[in-house]
Amino acid sequence: MLHQAWQLCGRWCRWSSSVVHLIMLTVMTFGVVAPLICHRLLHSYFYLRRWHLNPMSQEFLEHNQQEGQDALHYFEKMQIPNASEASGSDAFQPLLLITIITVQRRYDFHYVLQVASRFHRLLQECGAHCRSHRVLLCNVESDPSSHQDVRLLSSFFPMVSRDRTGENPDPRVNQFEKEKQDYVFCLEQSLLSYNPQYILIVEDDAVPEKEIFSVLQHLFLARFSKPYLRDALYFKLYHPERLQHYFNPEPMRILEWLGLGMLLGPVLSCVYSWALGRPSPSWLLVLFFALYSMALSELVGRHYLLELRRLHPALYNVVPVTECCTPAMLFPAPSARRALGYLQGLHCRQGFAKDTALYSLLWAKGENAYVVEPNLVRHVGMYSSLRLNSSPKLL
Repeated sequence: MLHQAWQLCGRWCRWSSSVVHLIMLTVMTFGVVAPLICHRLLHSYFYLRRWHLNPMSQEFLEHNQQEGQDALHYFEKMQIPNASEASGSDAFQPLLLITIITVQRRYDFHYVLQVASRFHRLLQECGAHCRSHRVLLCNVESDPSSHQDVRLLSSFFPMVSRDRTGENPDPRVNQFEKEKQDYVFCLEQSLLSYNPQYILIVEDDAVPEKEIFSVLQHLFLARFSKPYLRDALYFKLYHPERLQHYFNPEPMRILEWLGLGMLLGPVLSCVYSWALGRPSPSWLLVLFFALYSMALSELVGRHYLLELRRLHPALYNVVPVTECCTPAMLFPAPSARRALGYLQGLHCRQGFAKDTALYSLLWAKGENAYVVEPNLVRHVGMYSSLRLNSSPKLL
């Protein structure tokens, strides 16, 4: 009897000590360590918005303004190529056409120069692997000659313009419909001018990441041949970081989140048991660490876990698309032709912009589309061409 009592007491002590350990771990992790480490992480729930948002937004604007000046100097110092090189008059079919769609914005930030200079550098660094890539500027400013940055870039890249100078404005064309029409024009001109295998439509405030071409090469050679990706309508190369959390209506995110818990739960529980010199962990301990790791990953931010995938192109994720937004969209040529026909039959308005229109086509036309994670471009344009804001913020 006494022996059984000692056994029960021992089990109770071990259980109660484990409960104390886990409570202390939870309090220290979520109440002390994570807030101290993550309070400046913009896309974390631990981010102290009241303390950091205004100074970080101002710092970003100043840094981006300097990047705009650097891009301006980059092209001012560059030797102007001969006419055939600048016009892209070579007759072969490009594998990839990068079409930069641009409109005049805040001149001091030189958004389109930032994007064009970055692509120019990366193409030079890419070398032989990118010889079949071309860049096209698509100027959709109402008066094309007023876009000063494009006048500079026209010496280095081929350009098409949607000239509406002197036209009477159509009252039925709101700013969202105009943006859609501009997009359709640039997509159509890309097909007519080059007939490429793929078209990457990039907005003029979407700066490419350094690994964009190595990832695209991997996708072209190894991933896009898969049956479920072959006929996709489009591939998004950017999704806003603030919308990348696990706790989201997207089913794939929930499955990914559960998978993370199923992986880390057993691992962390085994480490905990080994550290305390105890036998194999119980299922309750595994469940605790699964929930612990899921909560920590969500609160710190899925965006920061996605950044680990940049270690190698094969680690990039290609998952079903979400609705917002269109800074960088990759269209296979046959899909681009289908998208053109679809978009021409839609009228955009507030609440139904071109990104929503494209997303609506997936259900209406039985199409599929995907997003590549992590992002392959950075969205730097805090001054929108659609919405005026004199004091923009990062969030």
